[in-house]
Amino acid sequence: MTYIKSGRLRQNNIWAVLLILCSVMILLIAPGTSLALDDTVLFEISAEMTPGSPVVISLPDGKQREVGVVLALPTNTRWPSYTASAWGEPSEVCASAVNAIHILVSVENGKGRTMSIIPKETIAPAAGPGASLVISSKASYGIFGAFAPSVGSRVSFIKRGGTKRESISASNMPQAKDTLIITVSKTHLPYMVEFENRPGGRITEWSSSGFKVIGRVIRPLAGTGRFEGTIFQRRGALRANHCGVIDFSTSPVGKVGGCQIIPWDHALKSREMQGAWDMTQWLIAGPADGASMMGGSFPLFKGALVPGPSQGEQMWDVWSTYGRKSLVIARVRGGNWELVPESSGRNDSALKDVTHIKIYFPFTDEPQKQR
Repeated sequence: MTYIKSGRLRQNNIWAVLLILCSVMILLIAPGTSLALDDTVLFEISAEMTPGSPVVISLPDGKQREVGVVLALPTNTRWPSYTASAWGEPSEVCASAVNAIHILVSVENGKGRTMSIIPKETIAPAAGPGASLVISSKASYGIFGAFAPSVGSRVSFIKRGGTKRESISASNMPQAKDTLIITVSKTHLPYMVEFENRPGGRITEWSSSGFKVIGRVIRPLAGTGRFEGTIFQRRGALRANHCGVIDFSTSPVGKVGGCQIIPWDHALKSREMQGAWDMTQWLIAGPADGASMMGGSFPLFKGALVPGPSQGEQMWDVWSTYGRKSLVIARVRGGNWELVPESSGRNDSALKDVTHIKIYFPFTDEPQKQR
């Protein structure tokens, strides 16, 4: 009996310690945190700020891959940048696209200041003249394709001859021969998000814990437009994601045509988005509670969506190559799921019969893999 009692005491002590540890962990988790980072670095992008220097991807298996070389350095930054850039965090990626990566430097007087990375062949008006690091990669490939960083990825730099990583700010910008670094972290993402393409339609997120309604459609999508960067992306794939837009292509590579999903606060507050209320190329999404800000929120407008591998691009294994490929599908008149209807140029009624839109979130691990 003495043995049994002491065993129970030891067991009770163990449970007490576990409860204390759990309580401490809960207190350490910041309330309202939207990104579920697990502190695992998926890969890193690095480039010495010197013309001719390679742009290198450091892979999870320790190997490195060169995806281009630096051609030209930025001579300035862009301020004011596009409206939604201010909804990001300084020293983070605030836009990821097949034709540009925008980095938020600072927010000044409510407006974002940005620096960009662009491929040598590009159409990227948001970058601004002279405010870009130009690299030799093709649009939609490399860091604009398979290895595109998600919005919210951390940006730092190491000064020439140094070892310490420093954050970017308006008063602390990388200079010639410094090394720019973008860290892409592994994130716990939902499986998919589905939009009922009608006024009041549900925006439903599906994940390992089930499904939940995360928003409502305020204005549905009905047409396509001339979103220039879509010339570099295949039909049914993501062209760009930033804190105020999901932009996907409805046209094959080489042709311009696509549409956008934007948060209601972008449509309300941004001068450049006022036409969205009268035109058919935009789906305006509102929050489930009818009040919260959606711009810059996870998982639609931060921390998840990327353009993904282009044709022929390979990542470190079959699952990363397959899973990180972006996919947008649709149901027409409630029928079977299929690629979004093909449409190039402006066509105000090309998508009028689309009743549902589904976007799959990227993944890099084998589904149901034992950890």
